[in-house]
Amino acid sequence: MTARRKVMAALAVAMAALGSGPALAQTGGAPVVVELFTSQGCASCPPADALMADLAAQPGVIALALHVDYWDYLGWEDMFADPAFTQRQKRYARAAGAKMIYTPQMIVAGVDRMPGNQPDEVMARIAAHAAQAPRVALQVTREEGRVVIEATAEPPLQKGAVVQLVRYRPEETVTITRGENAGREVRYHNIVTEWTPVAEWPGTGPLRLAAQADGPAPLVVIVQEAGPGPVLAAARLD
Repeated sequence: MTARRKVMAALAVAMAALGSGPALAQTGGAPVVVELFTSQGCASCPPADALMADLAAQPGVIALALHVDYWDYLGWEDMFADPAFTQRQKRYARAAGAKMIYTPQMIVAGVDRMPGNQPDEVMARIAAHAAQAPRVALQVTREEGRVVIEATAEPPLQKGAVVQLVRYRPEETVTITRGENAGREVRYHNIVTEWTPVAEWPGTGPLRLAAQADGPAPLVVIVQEAGPGPVLAAARLD
């Protein structure tokens, strides 16, 4: 068994013990959001991209890959890259007082920032957040081309939150012919295509809203403290 597989097996046991297994995921538990900032033009990213395959398979984890555009000049233009994802990573850096951004970087629960090719640290932070009680109760349902979002916070939030709608492709395989990863065939998972704020919520009373969500692509709703700050709740609809 590889080191990464051993870490994933340990994470699965830990999350099952915490009640974050399949049954909880089906009944509206509190999954941990993991964002990977990656690029097809980054030579050190493929191990983190492979780790995403394991994270995407964990029912207690919502793993999302955001492809950035700042390595496109190296000879290969990332077909999934979006300048908006680069800006999101920069906002995280400013919120943390950091002066630089890099790939691969994982951000766990909107709080913990670390290299995405350090699986032991990533898994430890996921398990730690899975053990915490959720701060917001979130329910998400589909309704005729819309997603209905309901949330409550008890106690009320001290800082406002942003409600965000995320769409993604579950899996794509890319053959890279130029740049630092020339000659590699890489399988990417949970590739974010849209990350859209749909509402601001003070968190002092119940929230109920409907957002447009056409098509069958899976989606995630994330309630996150403004900043961006900690992820307060998240739910996925496949």
